[in-house]
Amino acid sequence: MKISGLSRRACLAALFAVSSGGVLAQSNPTKSIRLVVPFPAGGATDILARAVSQKLSERLGQTVVVDNKPGAGGSLGSDLAAKAPPDGYTLLLATTSTHTIGPAVNPRLPYDAFADFIPVGHVGNAPSIMLVPNQAPVHSVKEWISYAKARPGQLNYASSGNGTIVQLTAELFKAQAGLFVVHIPYKGTALAIPDLVSGKIDVLFDSLPSGMPHVRDGRLRALGVTSAKRSPLAPDLPAIAEVLPGYESNTWFGVFGPKGLPSEIVTRVNQAINQTVADPEVREKLARLGIEATEGTPAAFQSLLKTEYDKWRRIIIERKITTD
Repeated sequence: MKISGLSRRACLAALFAVSSGGVLAQSNPTKSIRLVVPFPAGGATDILARAVSQKLSERLGQTVVVDNKPGAGGSLGSDLAAKAPPDGYTLLLATTSTHTIGPAVNPRLPYDAFADFIPVGHVGNAPSIMLVPNQAPVHSVKEWISYAKARPGQLNYASSGNGTIVQLTAELFKAQAGLFVVHIPYKGTALAIPDLVSGKIDVLFDSLPSGMPHVRDGRLRALGVTSAKRSPLAPDLPAIAEVLPGYESNTWFGVFGPKGLPSEIVTRVNQAINQTVADPEVREKLARLGIEATEGTPAAFQSLLKTEYDKWRRIIIERKITTD
């Protein structure tokens, strides 16, 4: 049977529609994209997700809906996203705790952070600051290291709990500086602040948003920032790496898709993420959260994940760190 030109074009259009069925707005612009946040509403990761979702929606031409799935330290929501269909309609906003520290400290996670996900886009980094009491007889990172070396086992540091980024940041500092400083875990850094102010605690590596207000109010002294270079979020603070070359500790935030996500979707969403975090309004919102907006390729993000995992796994093994 002879097929008319119109029928041939219709057949080709139908074939293209089937073959590109998972490419987001190309296939179904009315369907929302679910951005899973594996932490409760109101936390830093949730606020970040909501800060970028509107602009990301505009870039993709589809509504991006933030879906909080908290539980088990972020593993519940991460596992849910890992098991979603790889069609681009379910993405995950993950962090250091779910995809580099978590897998290194807890081998019993229900997902494989590398095999079960495709890195899509690096959104930002949140450095910490090194805080000491005002009455501490030191005014720089170099002086604090010398002070601690002269008093092995006599000084202590606070953390937000065993196996957290706060503990690991301090342990990395101790390892590179060759220090013996005692760990005092708290249920959150906010609970440690009064003891730091009074001098019961000697040092705390806290996030910028929660730590800097105490510095501005004159209650604590900040010695340095944990980013590799000086941070635009705290330009007056030297990087600890200026004293300890190579020292770096950030909480990163990034978007992932489930394994099998087609490369064309990864590329398209990555470009939209880069355009979103380059937006001045979004960058300002992230800065208020203590997060430096970051742009880059999926390959660069994948490389970062491997580097971060290896670094924290080495510290966890060397220091025998557990979540118990």
